[in-house]
Formats: sequence, C-alpha cells, structure tokens
Amino acid sequence: MRHTGVVNSPMSPAAQSGADASPYIELRRDQWRALASSAPLPLTQADLEKLRGLGDPIDLPEVDVVYRPLTALLEHFITTARERARRTAAFLGVDERPTPFVVAVAGSVAVGKSTTARLLAHLLARFPDTPRVDLVTTDGFLLPNAVLEERGLTARKGFPESYDQRALLEFVTAVKSGAPRVEAPVYSHTVYDIVPGAKKVVEHPDVLVLEGLNVLQPAPRGRRVARDGGRPVASALAVSDFIDFSIYVDADPEDIRRWYLDRFLTLKHTAFRDPDSYFRRYAAIPDDIALAAANEVWESVNLTNLRENIAPTRGRATIVLRKDSNHHMSRMLLRKA
Repeated sequence: MRHTGVVNSPMSPAAQSGADASPYIELRRDQWRALASSAPLPLTQADLEKLRGLGDPIDLPEVDVVYRPLTALLEHFITTARERARRTAAFLGVDERPTPFVVAVAGSVAVGKSTTARLLAHLLARFPDTPRVDLVTTDGFLLPNAVLEERGLTARKGFPESYDQRALLEFVTAVKSGAPRVEAPVYSHTVYDIVPGAKKVVEHPDVLVLEGLNVLQPAPRGRRVARDGGRPVASALAVSDFIDFSIYVDADPEDIRRWYLDRFLTLKHTAFRDPDSYFRRYAAIPDDIALAAANEVWESVNLTNLRENIAPTRGRATIVLRKDSNHHMSRMLLRKA
C-alpha cells in the first residue's frame, strides 16, 4: 500500500477539532508569492549553483517565490525575540547580550532540507542585523561507524539512537547559552563516517541554522532522574527545547523515494567513483542492480525512519514547507501565534 504521508500531518482533518480548526495558517504558493516583494533577494545564479543540493532542481524563480518571504519572516521572528530579550533584561535589571537565534530544518533523507538550510544561512547573512550565521548539520553527531557496529546499530544509521544525543544537546545548549566558542564534530559523506579530529567551530553567531533528520525530536518520555520533596522530577531535555524557529520540509514519500533513487544513480556515476568513497562498490555494478539495492535501503531504513521518527515531528514545526512532485513548494503552513 502506498504511504501518502497524511498520518500525523498537521494538514490532516483527523488532527482538527472542527471543520475549519487548525493550529496552522495555510498559504498556497500564489498567496506566499505575494509576500515576496517585502524581502530582498541578494542571490545570483552562481550563488545558487553552490548552495543547492544534488538532485534538487531549485532555480532563482523558486528562491524568489519561497525564500524571500521566508527569510523576511525569519527576520521578523529574530527582531521580535531580541526585543523580548531586551525588555526582559531591562525588567530584571541585568545586562545580557542576546543569545544566538536557533533555526532548525528537519525532514526526510533526499527531501531537500540541506538546500533549504544552506539557502537560509546564505540569505540571512545578507541582512544587516544578522551578518554572522553558522550552519551545522546533525550528521556530525552520528556515532562513529565502529561504535554503531559494536552496538548493532549499523542498519539503523540516521535513527535517533544512532546519534550521540548528549553531545548534540550539550552543543546546542552551549550555543544557546551564549558561549563564545563551541565545537561540533564533522561528518564526511565520502567516507560515510565521522572525521577524526575535525571540528566545526561556532563563535557566537547571530543565527545558528541546525539541519538534521531528527532535530525536532521531543525529550524521551518517562525519564525521572531526580527527586524533590519525595516526588520524582522530570529533567530530560531535547535539542528541540532550544530551537527558536523550526522548518519541516515535507513531500509525499513516493516522490521522496524517486528523488532518493535519482540522486543515488547520479552519485553512482560521480562521487562513488572516488577511491575513498564508502560506496565505491556500487560504481562498478550495473545500474539496475545498484538501484535495486538502493531501493531496499530506502524501504528498510529511510522510509521506516521517516514513518517512525521523522514524520511524527512535523506537527512540532513552526512552518511546514510542502513540496509537489517537481520539488516546488506548493503549500506553506505557519503555526498560529
């Protein structure tokens, strides 16, 4: 049976309390396009070529329609957050520097969330009030392959349990707390593993864009680790507790599967030929055999992860960007204030 992606969707009538009730303001593409005139577009075709992900056919008109309004909206949220922080500091009588504004970008493998994250980071840095923007992917917090193998998690790479959740939480907490310098591990898609000793340095940015499959996961349930007056106290935190604005890039799972296989075939004839590539073995076998193997990975790993872990977090996003079968954003759902 084809999975349509309707279950657990904020667009699903089952999630609504009445015919017109919804926690989201839904805008069609043409309605969203009308907002574009209020935002600058400091982007060239050369910029776009560097920023878009493999297999994502985004072009300047798409950036114009989708990302001009989105970055303008984000700047509004950032300005509002800073003003609220200023007023709170004044009320408390303290002198506190504004902490970085954290933007999360979530979604399935191959849905185009990396392109979204890179575009946002690039465009936000062009605004005079947010010149310092850093982009970090949660891939860097995956457990090394040796650890995954030791724990029997190799086939579940990308699932929540395959990450060093404590290190990721400590990283985001430090950034959000205003630490002057924070380091994140680096992941290589060529060797398909953490790069020993490599670090991504983040030095008090105006905005941190955090991109990852499971970045909107809530804290684990039922964790009670402290007592106060004889009563158990929940102390579990999640990365999502420190996010100021979150984006979920959504699409029909069948479309994502097609994009995943198309990207795999392109990589088979390019990056997989690199002698250092973890997937080099696929470069030498016939396309049909390689694609059959890739489809099995999609079904058993990526689709399972999407259904069980990623899609259920969609309803926690500030905004959901829904793509059509051509990779174009067709609907935008903004959570009501």
